[in-house]
Amino acid sequence: MRTNTKERIVDSSATLFRRQGYTATGVKQIVAEAEAPFSSLYHFFPEGKDQLAAEVIRSSGLFFGELVEAVFDAAPDVLTGVLDCFAGAAETLRQTNYADACPIATVALEVASTNEPLRLATAEVFEGWLRSGTERFARAGLPETRARELAIGMIAALEGAFVLSRAMRTTEPLEVAGAHAAAAVKAALSNIEVTGSSDEPPAPARAPRG
Repeated sequence: MRTNTKERIVDSSATLFRRQGYTATGVKQIVAEAEAPFSSLYHFFPEGKDQLAAEVIRSSGLFFGELVEAVFDAAPDVLTGVLDCFAGAAETLRQTNYADACPIATVALEVASTNEPLRLATAEVFEGWLRSGTERFARAGLPETRARELAIGMIAALEGAFVLSRAMRTTEPLEVAGAHAAAAVKAALSNIEVTGSSDEPPAPARAPRG
């Protein structure tokens, strides 16, 4: 458990943001949850709630990115890793009574059109996740273009399924989305095994010299 005042403020903000959103979370609630003096928030974040939110977004993005990497590292293969990521997300929702989802997506939905600094922070996190996913799928033998497509599809499916699952209070959307994401990865990998090459189009032939 973190005891540093700044860390408690960041951790409490992350919890509140993912459960009730950015706009609905006030600074008084944050410091109360963190058991910190009100003045400490502005001591560490002189620009106020937006500065705090940007740090929460980046620190949460790093945490969840490392968590997903750990899930993949523990899996016997990349396909199992995909399924395990969705299964873990579903278990988190069940254990928290559908309260805890992704704080990055929760904030992004609110600020994408109204707060450019926070939009950029969320975009930075998503792009980092995409790079990580692309590298993971590329190491499994897929060409970079296809690997990035699969990374985008997986993250989009995961975030969308979070929304549906929280609203419907069932993990069915995460289970279905996970199966579809895994099927896409399996098909891409099978294509390499069958053809012995990537599914990227061949380079155009050069005209003969002379």
